[in-house]
Amino acid sequence: MCGIVGVSMGEPVNQTIFDALTVLQHRGQDAAGMVTCQDKQFNLRKGRGLVRDVFRTRHMLKLQGNMGIGHLRYPTAGTQDASEAQPLYVNSPYGIVLAHNGNLTNAAELQQTLFQDNLRHINTGSDSEVLLNIFAYELSRFATAKLTPDVIFAAMQRVYARCRGAYAVVMMIAGFGLVAFRDPNGIRPLIFGERETESGRQIMVASESVALTTLGFTIVDDIQPGEVLIVPQKGEYSRRTCAQKVQLSPCLFEYVYFARPDSIIDKISVYKVRLSMGKRLAQKIRREWQNESIDVVIPIPETSRSSAMSLAIELDTKFREGFVKNRYIGRTFIMPGQKTREKSVHQKLNAIDLEFHQKNVLLVDDSIVRGTTSKEIIDMARRAGAKKVFFASAAPQVRFANIYGIDMPCVQELIAHNRCDEEIAAKIGADRLTFLDYSDLVAAAQEGNASITEFESSVFTGHYVTGIEHTYLQRVDALRAERNQTSAGADQSDLTQIDLYNTPE
Repeated sequence: MCGIVGVSMGEPVNQTIFDALTVLQHRGQDAAGMVTCQDKQFNLRKGRGLVRDVFRTRHMLKLQGNMGIGHLRYPTAGTQDASEAQPLYVNSPYGIVLAHNGNLTNAAELQQTLFQDNLRHINTGSDSEVLLNIFAYELSRFATAKLTPDVIFAAMQRVYARCRGAYAVVMMIAGFGLVAFRDPNGIRPLIFGERETESGRQIMVASESVALTTLGFTIVDDIQPGEVLIVPQKGEYSRRTCAQKVQLSPCLFEYVYFARPDSIIDKISVYKVRLSMGKRLAQKIRREWQNESIDVVIPIPETSRSSAMSLAIELDTKFREGFVKNRYIGRTFIMPGQKTREKSVHQKLNAIDLEFHQKNVLLVDDSIVRGTTSKEIIDMARRAGAKKVFFASAAPQVRFANIYGIDMPCVQELIAHNRCDEEIAAKIGADRLTFLDYSDLVAAAQEGNASITEFESSVFTGHYVTGIEHTYLQRVDALRAERNQTSAGADQSDLTQIDLYNTPE
């Protein structure tokens, strides 16, 4: 999962992109990057680390221009090589930079076709570079001295015909403007807005609405499945559906975990979904746990707080903050390497003993993936004096691999894979465990937008909306296993950064 942003305005965009990336930092903590365009010149800065670490004052001064794009990287099945930090660049045709959130499921065959038939070279293991070169090649087939929106729309029709998987993309073409598009199923989120200033209308495209509203932009619309938005430097923006077959199937895990609660994705409030998840989970507990006495409901910060609060209200049980979070430690789910995740749990959370002492405690988390974090937190609760520790997941059991841009581990590492709830409870050390039913999760999301009939929910159901070959899942597992092995022996202190400016330091 990554965060992307694109901005076009009649004044310098560097600070606006920086601020938007900071708002979206929860979507990726591995690397950050920004490209601005000034007089057909690209200025690029990208590197490993958080936004505040990658962009210093000396870098911001060089990122001049009135349009630009930004990216936050969250590594999936590929490597953690700094060379794969985005945005990515090709010089022909015109000069194009790209920021991508998602994953192409046919990247391997596309890379082979690009080399053999299209005579284009891919320099990294990133499917984002494949996608960039597919667009560049298709655009070159229509290239003229004067680039027009119709030419881009025609090229994008061919891109959609070739690329499968999940992708939300923002690109910038030197001297022309921004291009943003979303896969035919709308799996990954993408939204745009505008604001009026003395310098004229300003446009922002971003992964989540919170990046727009925080910076004073008014939401215009989600970019629809298979739709292309073109924002030229001069003139009005234009939109067109370029994919032949479209169906909105947004990723359910965005509402469960990834998105900020103050975001709205495809007309659905993330906050309201999480409130509904907690209410429905409480109703299940009331039906099935009649013999259990719960003294207090405690959320595992931060994502589960909304669900835990509504659960406690529905059960008419005390809601308490039993863990204090160190806000300077990143999100453990998206940290590379199991040892790093385990270490960060103890650094990130500390129990308030008085909320646990001699109490039957119900801990609520947004989901359970590997189970190692859940086990560590249950151990903390017991050390703090809890009599019994119950555990509730506000999402269904995660049993299957994700292939659309979320770094789920190999299925063999998923604690719910081939285990019943009782076996999972024993594994993590809970006195009792429950999960939100899948039908209740779907119903909670549909409360916000009843027109959505299908969600991308493969991690829960094993059904992949774009279709998938079994051999692909085997390759993904092999890549992840190789990356985890490499991470275990890597020096995590190595934060080499990349400077690719047009002018020297």
